[in-house]
Amino acid sequence: MSLYAIGDLHLHFQTELKAHIQTKGVWKNHEEKFRKNCEKMIGPGDTLVLLGDHSWGKDFPECDADFQYICDLPGRKILTRGNHDMFWDVKKTQKLNEKFSGKLKFLQGDYLPYEDVALVATKGFTFEGPFYLNGRGQITGWDEKAEERAKKLVEREALRLLEGLEKARKDGYRRIIICLHYPPTNILERESAFTNLAREYGAEQLLYAHCHGETRFYDSIMGEHRGTEYSLVSGDFLRWKPMKVL
Repeated sequence: MSLYAIGDLHLHFQTELKAHIQTKGVWKNHEEKFRKNCEKMIGPGDTLVLLGDHSWGKDFPECDADFQYICDLPGRKILTRGNHDMFWDVKKTQKLNEKFSGKLKFLQGDYLPYEDVALVATKGFTFEGPFYLNGRGQITGWDEKAEERAKKLVEREALRLLEGLEKARKDGYRRIIICLHYPPTNILERESAFTNLAREYGAEQLLYAHCHGETRFYDSIMGEHRGTEYSLVSGDFLRWKPMKVL
């Protein structure tokens, strides 16, 4: 059995395509590319973690076809929460699991086992600006009020991650993989509440998505950092080939 991950499918079978999602290049027919790659790579005993931004639908009637697409993909599917997942009320995660029992697993502020590994997930958050640039494209300042608001969201999401990590540790798991939607740091940071928790709990890997387009791919940490391997798994970065995690 193998574990795979990818994020940001941004499915829109029943909704109008958002303007900033490309319809050419790597995004052209991305649903078909991804489906074919999954069928080639993923077997019925494998696990696929989808790291947020699953559908543009605002509610279930607008998501039906998108969820059917995900259900039809091979393997066991685990979905974590993204910033565009309007259908997902964080307080009703259990209802989602009941609705899709036997088909999909929804994971937020908690953990699920994969063999002897705990997959711990929350949406995460990071301050994304606005940043103010000079003529050379260098950052000279940023919106400090927006930064203060972002700090509160980071604290909330870090607490949710901590709750999941504590549950996993209490249940005896020593191997940890953290799954976020947002990157763990922004372009100004080297450390954050999320990197600190990854180090404290000895996470083997931290996976994240959200960073779209070549100009955003390197906004956060990649590679080994303080004992944890950090990987961006957004769909366009991976060119719609799920990353084999284990």
